[in-house]
Amino acid sequence: MKLNHNLYLYSFLAHFGWLKKSYTAKIMLVAFLGTHVPLLTLLLSFLISNSYSFEMAARVMIVALLATLAGTAATLYALNHLLKPVILTSAALQNYLTTKTLPELPTEFVDEAGTLMADTSQTLHKLDELIHYITHYDDLTGLPNRDLFRDRLHQILSQPENNQRLVAVFLLAIDDFTGMSHGLEHETTNLLLRAVAQRLSTCMAQTDILAHLSGDEFVLARMEIISFESVIKLSQLLSSTLKKPFFLEGKSIHITASIGITINDLNDSNSVDQLLQQAHMALYQAKQQGRSQYQYYSPEINAQLQERLTLENELHGALGRNEMLVYYQPLIDLDNGEITGMEALVRWQHPTLGLISPAKFIPIAEANGLIVPIDQWVLRTACAQNRAWQLAGFSPIRISVNLSSRQFEQPNLVEVVSQIIQETGLKTSYLELEVTESFLMGDIERSVKTLKQLPELGIWLALDDFGTGYSSLNYLKRFPVNMLKIDRSFVQDVTSNPDSAAITDAIIALAKSLRLKITAEGVETKEQLDYLQMRGCDEGQGYYFSRPVPADIITPMLQKSSQQMEVIAA
Repeated sequence: MKLNHNLYLYSFLAHFGWLKKSYTAKIMLVAFLGTHVPLLTLLLSFLISNSYSFEMAARVMIVALLATLAGTAATLYALNHLLKPVILTSAALQNYLTTKTLPELPTEFVDEAGTLMADTSQTLHKLDELIHYITHYDDLTGLPNRDLFRDRLHQILSQPENNQRLVAVFLLAIDDFTGMSHGLEHETTNLLLRAVAQRLSTCMAQTDILAHLSGDEFVLARMEIISFESVIKLSQLLSSTLKKPFFLEGKSIHITASIGITINDLNDSNSVDQLLQQAHMALYQAKQQGRSQYQYYSPEINAQLQERLTLENELHGALGRNEMLVYYQPLIDLDNGEITGMEALVRWQHPTLGLISPAKFIPIAEANGLIVPIDQWVLRTACAQNRAWQLAGFSPIRISVNLSSRQFEQPNLVEVVSQIIQETGLKTSYLELEVTESFLMGDIERSVKTLKQLPELGIWLALDDFGTGYSSLNYLKRFPVNMLKIDRSFVQDVTSNPDSAAITDAIIALAKSLRLKITAEGVETKEQLDYLQMRGCDEGQGYYFSRPVPADIITPMLQKSSQQMEVIAA
């Protein structure tokens, strides 16, 4: 590092060990030497001169020595005190670095030393404010962060006069924020979060605490709970406030939010962390119920989440322990009753918990990413099984495998599918991949690009749960799908609910006009089957024909179907 030429003397003196750590010692040494140069010169002149008698020379030297020592002492004393501004400033800086204690330096002096103290004091105060803001406030929204929220709420709850105060904690999260953010620019997403923070601040009372925890999660603590009805009203206010459209960069963005609510127990000293944990449990339960829902914490919710945590821990390694199974459910041609395909459905056979419902473990696998290796295993197993049925002499059918959103987002999806087909020896025309509308809408351009690559391999594509998602005809015509699958929610009451019947009819008509095959899910009764046959639906799937079962139970069904087809052909 190049030194300023004004620091050469300072740098030279710093090389001496006894001067290195003391600026005062450096000044004192220079002052001492400076005041003793005249004395030394006088002594030398007396020693080399013969003009004075010894007595006269001794008297003069003693007087000069005493005067010099007195002057030096006074000079050093004055210099030591004149150096106090520098010493105090240095001590204040060191004290702030070690204890974060702000200095109390005088600010009324206007010379160099005075401005040094004043500027140092002002700088440290501003620096402390900046550090406090960075540490306790979210840089995106400007709201308090988790730490500041915890500190403020803890201070309120720990005060003796507040030991009988009811406090409600509302934890909000934007529904499907991950999927929605995929379709927005990063800066637009940030603008949306800032706008959400501003909207929520309009719902606050004077004593409320609002904070941004992370991502799309916001928390509001209400200090004054008049009644439980007021908690419900605030929940409704928060929800309705966020439902209003946001106008950002020329776009109209609509969102909904789920809310988890907990209220402190007056008979138990709830910590802030415990309240946040309870609110998270309630939020999770609210999200399970759908969009724009709110849910209160209860011990029952806690039990459900404990079960979820157990399943999540057990799910790691389930593939390696060979606990995963593939069940198959037939797809039936509604014209002749023959099996035209099989849908592969994953099941988890736990050694102690038994057969675990997919509704329980699939959401966990999707959340922690385990769904990707599970999906690949199911695809490989189903393709191998279909090839085995063909080699056994059964009439060729297509195997239908669901793609999760996580699997669909993998950049190497097409390569993985192609590799599995090559490994298993299954012709691509006998493989159908099912995708749902909701995750296709996350990134339209990327979805279209991926979907176009799969049919190029000869693979069938089916749009699952059609009618429950966006159902935009503008997007549908861009998706190169071969099959629409009517969701079971419409099929189950197609004979009793005119609305479900109208939607089912419309989907069938739409599929025919687009020259797409149509499969109805959830067929459970003869009446439903008759209705679908009358409307010209191509395929049916559901408990009326067969529940999902293991491969060894499917084999006799395929044998029977093949024999029937041989009879018809003969």
